[in-house]
Amino acid sequence: MGATSQLSQPAKQGPTCASIVAEGDKVKAYVFAWNIDDLMPPSEKYIFSFKSMEELKKWHLYSDSEYGGLSSASLEIKDGETGVSGIFSGSLSLDVSEDSTWRMKRSGFCGMRSKKFNGFIDLDAYDTIAMRFRGDGRCYISTIYTENWVNSPAQEEDNSWQAFVYGPKDEWHVAKASHSMHHLQQVFSLISEEFEVVQVPLDRYLPTWRGSVIDAELEMNPARIVGMSLSVNAGGGFPSAKTGPGDFRLELDWIKALRT
Repeated sequence: MGATSQLSQPAKQGPTCASIVAEGDKVKAYVFAWNIDDLMPPSEKYIFSFKSMEELKKWHLYSDSEYGGLSSASLEIKDGETGVSGIFSGSLSLDVSEDSTWRMKRSGFCGMRSKKFNGFIDLDAYDTIAMRFRGDGRCYISTIYTENWVNSPAQEEDNSWQAFVYGPKDEWHVAKASHSMHHLQQVFSLISEEFEVVQVPLDRYLPTWRGSVIDAELEMNPARIVGMSLSVNAGGGFPSAKTGPGDFRLELDWIKALRT
């Protein structure tokens, strides 16, 4: 058989930019062709993956034990039936050590926070944070830290923006969110029996100061992100979520930024 040929449509060219340059008594015109899609960043961007110990080294743990509480947490790698994933787990306690010198207002919290980026993560081209993980029926708090411009410049703490992520234990739920400037009620749901991708729009993160929502109209600067965290409290969260002292477990696959 002879060779066959296939007709195809020529690739569409994007807008063109013309440049006219004068050289002596001659005028030369140059036309540059470019495709606007080539100027756009990818539609998604990996921020964190939980596939190796090297990835886990980008995080550090914290809990009320730093202030005399008795909660504990760990972060480890698991190679199971669903592949390699990170496990954030531990135990929440409302008790305080008898010899604690801290006057704690509350105990029963644990978290994992990323170490500061080398510079900033620029997510200005994206509008959503996506997380793939499996929950245990508790509410977890997703926090984004940005360069300090809301608080006083003299204070070293980063600005924090938070949303609840709720993991019902035995049934599927549709992701949802509600606004409240007095209580942190940005709730996005997730299933526990299977991995599920949860998407949290950046404009659903509320500005907070040491766990309390700032009652003001503020806008996050996604071009100046310095870190992220996931945390869990013994109290608070979504009304039907598991609360109180006891064990917690969150299985993590990845965290991305999306342009939806």
